[in-house]
Amino acid sequence: MQATVALSGCAAGLTQRRATPQKLSQAAAKPVAARRQAVRVRAEGEGAPAAGIETQGPNMTALKEIQEIMSILPHRYPFLLVDRVLEWEYGKYAVGYKCVTINDNFFPGHFPQRAIMPGVLQVEAMAQLGGIIMIDPKNAAQQTNFFFGGVDNLRWRKPVVPGDVLMMRCDVTKFNKRFGICKMAAKAYVGQDLVCEADLTLVMAPGQ
Repeated sequence: MQATVALSGCAAGLTQRRATPQKLSQAAAKPVAARRQAVRVRAEGEGAPAAGIETQGPNMTALKEIQEIMSILPHRYPFLLVDRVLEWEYGKYAVGYKCVTINDNFFPGHFPQRAIMPGVLQVEAMAQLGGIIMIDPKNAAQQTNFFFGGVDNLRWRKPVVPGDVLMMRCDVTKFNKRFGICKMAAKAYVGQDLVCEADLTLVMAPGQ
C-alpha cells in the first residue's frame, strides 16, 4: 500500500514537470527552419563585436600599384620609395604614399636608439613621385633619363617614424618640355600633419 502511494506521488511530479499543452502548441506552431534561423541570428549577431578601428586602415584603392610604378621608375630596393599612386595626371600632379616600416634598411643606422626616417629620403620620395608625373608613359626611354635637379624652400616640420604612412602630393608649377625642366611644389603629410615641403626641380636628359 505504501509503495503504491509513492509511485503515485512520483507520477504526479513527472506530470507537473511536463510542458503544458499550450506551451507545446506554441513551439509546434513555429517552423523548424524559423527556430534554426533564430538561433543562427543570435549566434552571429548578439555575441559579435561591432566593427571598430581595425576596419579604418589607410589601405586606399590604388590608381597605380607597385608593379606599374616599377615599370615607370628605374629605382629598386632599397631605394624605391613610392608604394602606391592614388591620383595622377601626366604633366600636372600626382598623389601617392610610402608605408614606413621598421624593416626599412635605413633605420638601423638612423638612429639605433630612436628610429626616424631621414629627411633627405622624404625629399627623395617626393621627387620619385614627381618623376612619375613628368615621365611620359608612352616613352620608355625617359625612365632612365630623368634626374633630381634641385630643391628650394625645403622645410621639415615633424619626424616621420615606423608605422607612419607618408602621404605625398606633387603639383607641377612649370614644365618646359623643350629643355626637359620641370618644377613642382611638393608636400608630405602624416595624417593631417604637414611633415615636409619643398619646391623641386627635375630634369629630363636632352633628346628624350
